[in-house]
Amino acid sequence: MVLVTLVIATIVGPFVYTTSPAALDPAAGLAGPSLAHPLGSDDLGRDLLARVLLGGRVSVAVGLVAMLIAVTVGTLIGAVAGYSGGWIEGALMRLTDLFLALPTLPLLLMTIYLFRDELRRRLGPELGIFLLIVTLIGFLNWMPVARLVRASFLSLKQQEFVQAARCIGAGDTSIMLRHILPNVAGPITVAATVGVGAAIIAESSLSFLGLGFPPDVPTWGRLLFDAKNYLQLAPHWALASGALIFLTVLGINYIGDGLRDALDPRRT
Repeated sequence: MVLVTLVIATIVGPFVYTTSPAALDPAAGLAGPSLAHPLGSDDLGRDLLARVLLGGRVSVAVGLVAMLIAVTVGTLIGAVAGYSGGWIEGALMRLTDLFLALPTLPLLLMTIYLFRDELRRRLGPELGIFLLIVTLIGFLNWMPVARLVRASFLSLKQQEFVQAARCIGAGDTSIMLRHILPNVAGPITVAATVGVGAAIIAESSLSFLGLGFPPDVPTWGRLLFDAKNYLQLAPHWALASGALIFLTVLGINYIGDGLRDALDPRRT
């Protein structure tokens, strides 16, 4: 319920709470929570509630899109490896091990630092950074999904319903997509749910280090980055975005745990 409330607030909130996130009010700079500014204001007097509602859209969108990329790539590689076997499985699993050995955060920082200016120039400051971040996060987090799908395919391809489908002339692609993959949907759903939280944390880390979205895009991580120099003067600034990151990721992880228990066939 908390997660649904936060998601609805980020989607509908900017239309209901009409205070502009970019409106300056120097007289109210670093003001605490009040009726005029329910979550307080930043150093320029901008309303923090309006900014966290707008920034939540970006943070949640990054998590969802990056998760979709990771699940798509991981499912494809895991399915092919688990069903094919032999040298194809060996090559794909060694590729997975290679990606697992990569230091994720340093690689993210280096890649964004190298390519962000070019993408900003070609696609715009917001779309370019968004595509770069979600693509990098997605392609650096598909490995657990691939291993999970591979293990499931190795088990399921020996089952009788797969042998029956092969006996009636079903091709390999049909067996993978129509017979085995639907039975792996449960574990994939659990991995995808947890992956959303991990992607939100990754984007927040990048923004906190100053290599995420531009300053005029108030993602939750960017708000934490802007608030780090005012922790003693205005702790509400950091708490506003930090609490939303905490609650969102915690809610997503609880949902993942619940789905894992609900989809576990060994539970009665």
